[in-house]
Amino acid sequence: MDDNGLYIQLFSIHGLIRGTSQELGRDADTGGQVKYVLELARALAARDDVAQVDLVTRFIDDKAVSKDYSQIIEPLSDKARLVRIACGGRHYIRKELLWPHLQEFVDNTIRFIRSENRVPDLFHGHYADGGLVAMELAAAFDAPLIFTGHSMGRNKMAKLLADGMSHAAIDKQYHMDIRIEVEEEIIRHADQIITSTQQEIDKQYGLYDNFQSGHFEVIPPGIDMTTFYPYYDSLLDSDMLSQEVKQTRMTLLAELHRFWTQPGKPFILVLCRPDHRKNITGLIEAYGRNKELQALANLAVFAGIRQDITTMEENEQAVLTDMLLQMDRFNLYGKMAIPKKHDFSTEVPELYRLCAEARGVFVNPALVEPFGLTLIEASACGLPIVATDDGGPVDIVNNCQNGILVNAKDPEEIGRAIQSILVEPKLWDSYSNNGINGVLSHYSWQAHCQKTMDQFRKVFPDLLSPVSLDESSLPAAARKRPSFGKRLTSLDHLFITDIDNTLIGDDESLYKLLDLLDENRDRMAWGVATGRSVGLTLDAMTEYNIPIPDVLICSVGTEIYYGPDLRMDKGWQQHVSYRWQPEKIKEILGAVKFLTFQESEGQRSHKISYYMADDYDYLAWVHHVLDEAKLQCEVIYSHGQFLDILPLRASKGKAIEYVIDKFGFPPRFVMVSGDSGNDEDMLLGQTRGLVVGNYAEELEKLKGKPRLYFSKEPYAAGIIDGLHHFGLV
Repeated sequence: MDDNGLYIQLFSIHGLIRGTSQELGRDADTGGQVKYVLELARALAARDDVAQVDLVTRFIDDKAVSKDYSQIIEPLSDKARLVRIACGGRHYIRKELLWPHLQEFVDNTIRFIRSENRVPDLFHGHYADGGLVAMELAAAFDAPLIFTGHSMGRNKMAKLLADGMSHAAIDKQYHMDIRIEVEEEIIRHADQIITSTQQEIDKQYGLYDNFQSGHFEVIPPGIDMTTFYPYYDSLLDSDMLSQEVKQTRMTLLAELHRFWTQPGKPFILVLCRPDHRKNITGLIEAYGRNKELQALANLAVFAGIRQDITTMEENEQAVLTDMLLQMDRFNLYGKMAIPKKHDFSTEVPELYRLCAEARGVFVNPALVEPFGLTLIEASACGLPIVATDDGGPVDIVNNCQNGILVNAKDPEEIGRAIQSILVEPKLWDSYSNNGINGVLSHYSWQAHCQKTMDQFRKVFPDLLSPVSLDESSLPAAARKRPSFGKRLTSLDHLFITDIDNTLIGDDESLYKLLDLLDENRDRMAWGVATGRSVGLTLDAMTEYNIPIPDVLICSVGTEIYYGPDLRMDKGWQQHVSYRWQPEKIKEILGAVKFLTFQESEGQRSHKISYYMADDYDYLAWVHHVLDEAKLQCEVIYSHGQFLDILPLRASKGKAIEYVIDKFGFPPRFVMVSGDSGNDEDMLLGQTRGLVVGNYAEELEKLKGKPRLYFSKEPYAAGIIDGLHHFGLV
């Protein structure tokens, strides 16, 4: 990757994205946003001030979808590529069900970034799920967060409620509550929010509590002008049509004529996903009620890709069934075409041009349309439009003067608007020519990218005009402390230690160790792993004047934080919550007489702590009662008095393994140190283990274990001895 220019990562998580033959309309995940992010990635990468663009999406290896979605790296151009990151297993999952797996996506993306040896300069999330991932990564690497919502949850919620769906039904199908919560957080944290229209800001983002915190900029998207060219180009120069295009046109005409008894008439074209918000049935009703319109033109409805309606999702199944019922109700046989599939990359541009050649009209009857990319595509091909007056089409028609806006809830108004264009040749010509010229002026990807980069220069001047400074020559105190993500992905060596009776215990050796760590900070990160809560950990740091380390593993490995500003690892929290039933554990162990519940400071969301006398039979009984209750958890006993109950997936050792895996540290360059039984699992891990000379008797049994060194030196002096022994310093 060229070091000159920006490295940008775009996030569109759902996974059904590929560089060619996009399956647009396949399902709810494959709308116009797929084209948007692909074309944006290619257009940004074509600029001289951009070094690399990665469009990051989910890895899918599922027989139910194309094998293309399992290609880990797919080139899009010389400097753009699709990068597929695994999360939530290998099968395709619709985006509303991906929320529990997004922290895994974040962790795996961090691993990918480490493998690239360069941290992105910008993280740009698309939709709420992509926004969440970009927000977490931007926080980890202290990089700018850019967000494009495309459609927002509160607006969608309001529309669905107005349509009669209950809040419970909406949340069950769309997981809307968590989406809206995430969108609120993104608005508050985003450095820049890019919208397609002012209406999007006012009517969608304006519904959010954090609206006033948002930094918005209207930058309309573009289209590929080499694909969506005017219909008359091929009429005036028939030689420009390739054999592939000629075959595509013949295939489309044959498919449409299969439905129509009078194929020579103009036709009305609608092209969208089978979603009830797209209001396809409203258009069919407008056509069905207007006999004059039926006499003037045929109707062609391309509503996604389908094989068997009965196997589709409930929403899509309902829309397609209603379409067929409407067709039957108004007896539109011979007048209405409803093809089962189409190829967006080759057939859709020709569909627009065929419709324009027939002097037809393109209609977007959606109840609300955040932007309306198909309207721009149709207009670029010279096709007049009729569109909803709620959303992005307002800006498009104002800019281009290329059609008529209607109240999409009024079928008669839709019908009248279409009819007025069809019967007035001069009006048709005016809208057609205005659309072609207006799109060229307002909606190209080159213009979009120029506006975007101009905005970046305005908001992030240092990012695009960095000052070169060699920090290696500066004293440690004067060096800029990098973000925890940049730091931990740039180093190979890591040292993790217990606090009590290991790190602290002898002040003189402690401060020698701290000096040694500072001398080696450019090659080694360090952290603590302790049974203390984060509050008590910070108390110890303050008392002994210990700087905040790179990693804090607290509460016996149930919580992970990254310094210096203590960012909690949400992925680890989600990971350890698996089968964790704290209230039931408290109920079962509350009846055990020899256990004493620790004071509140000892309790955490994923750690339940007791005092217990040093008795083997007591410990065996605790295991027995938990097993009897079928409670899967980790039981850790230390220092002859402390009993901690943790989630099955939690411990200091497991937390260390997670950090090593997440940031890509080679285990041979990682050392952990401890002194007691609650350090045992981390000492016996895949790393190098150091036991200080003042260790508890319970660790005696570990002598002779591979990769484990028992120092004769106590406390921090033993750590220094171990660091030299394993060659980390």
